[in-house]
Amino acid sequence: MNRALTGGINRIASRLAAFCLLIMLSGPAVWSLEISLERPGEREFIRDLANLIDPPEVESIRELCDKLLTDKATPIIVVTIDSMALHGGAGMRIETFSTLLFNQWEIGHAKLGEQDWNTGILLLVSKGDRQARIELGAGWGHREDAQSRRIMDGHIIYHFKQGRFSEGIVAGVEALDKMARQLELPTRPRPWWHFALVVGFIGLAIFTIVSLIKRGASGWAWLFWGAVFTLLGFLLMQMLRSSSSGGFSGGSFGGGFSGGGGASGSW
Repeated sequence: MNRALTGGINRIASRLAAFCLLIMLSGPAVWSLEISLERPGEREFIRDLANLIDPPEVESIRELCDKLLTDKATPIIVVTIDSMALHGGAGMRIETFSTLLFNQWEIGHAKLGEQDWNTGILLLVSKGDRQARIELGAGWGHREDAQSRRIMDGHIIYHFKQGRFSEGIVAGVEALDKMARQLELPTRPRPWWHFALVVGFIGLAIFTIVSLIKRGASGWAWLFWGAVFTLLGFLLMQMLRSSSSGGFSGGSFGGGFSGGGGASGSW
């Protein structure tokens, strides 16, 4: 009985040792794989190797992605390929392929200043494999997985099943843009003079109305105060516009990494 028990323990121990050795040998090999895809430029946003996007739509996608990157520091990178096998992903699940590609390209920015960010988005379409994937940066967590699923099924795969690849990609990017803009991001505080100008403007308006009611309104008074309000309004609009312009001026790649969130689809 003791010998049988001892033999059983030894067999279990041997299997565990073999399993650990397999993990040690194969694990680094898996994660050291490199996807043979050259990433797009910092604000190009598209690598359409499968020629799925109609030329007129390429520029509109870039304009949309450029504005989102400027406004929210969130890049959307669109990649189409003929198959994963052609780029080092033979036999690979699209979730693994997209995670490796996301991390290899470092999509998005891990931090902005001292704040964790990592809100990059990858839309990958593999035509020959008939699969697509939305891969989200770690900053998203899994909060938008359900919405990513709706975008994948209702905006992308819906068109793909009917052979409308360009329409599906455009619809997907537009929906991802809306998803990204719903994410609550910190905004820069307004400078003190914004509030001072608003208070001063309201006070001057009240004073003017009371003064005109009590003393009457001659033609020159209306012209004078009209000119004052026009000038103040112009100056206020210019200051507000100059302070709100600019936004994020960096590129699409800055140390971002995948958080495993997103959605996959096939057709």
